Amino acid sequence: MEDGTNRKAATADSFGASAEGYLRSNTHREGEDLELLAAWCDEASWALDVATGAGHTAGALVDAGIPNVVASDASHSMVATSVDSFPGVVGVVADAERLPFPPETFDAVTCRIAAHHFPDPETFVNEVSRVLRPEGVFALEDNVVPDDDTLGSFLNHVEELRDPTHVESYRTSTWHRWMENSGFAVAETEQLVKRIDFQAWIDRIRSLDAEQKMRVRRTVAGAPETVLDFFDVRFEDGEIESFGSPKALIRARNPPE
Repeated sequence: MEDGTNRKAATADSFGASAEGYLRSNTHREGEDLELLAAWCDEASWALDVATGAGHTAGALVDAGIPNVVASDASHSMVATSVDSFPGVVGVVADAERLPFPPETFDAVTCRIAAHHFPDPETFVNEVSRVLRPEGVFALEDNVVPDDDTLGSFLNHVEELRDPTHVESYRTSTWHRWMENSGFAVAETEQLVKRIDFQAWIDRIRSLDAEQKMRVRRTVAGAPETVLDFFDVRFEDGEIESFGSPKALIRARNPPE
């Protein structure tokens, strides 16, 4: 518990220091994936966005016509950024694994590109089920790893080199199992690959010094050809230009009463 608590505090501090960078990040502020998550929830009256970051998903929920949208995050700075940037959003500082809401509060819960930072994702899924009303929608997007252990281990290793708050990216099938164990019925799954600008990806973590950034570059550039091919790592003038980040979008529903 102590290690988990310390990790969560470090994660909140790290993201708080990078709030403006995440607000400007193309990976987070736009894309068909963002539109799809919001569309999955558009019949809700009350929606919660967990680990909202700079608030892009919460803002998309407001744009989708949902009248009551709550953005929660462990970082005070992220919550403040989301409320300031997206009119209509209400902010709450909260631990994703201990949501401070009564049972059956929301019609929809979203979480986008954040759960790989959670020390106990199974508890997070259970909490989402608890705060959702019967037949409520859980719309999750996160980085995922392929079934190949070597590729998955490489991706998690690079993510942790770049960002020590990274815990683990999981297989899509693992998320399905956790959801089903919590009583959810998985209704739809979309797999996609987002093209990530390598320099912007590194620069978003403000705590990295020059040597740490170089270590990440060397690790990626020196990867086996099979890894470079799978993640579609592209070079320009000998420098890493971009890579493909695998993600899964999963829509699940709480069971009826």
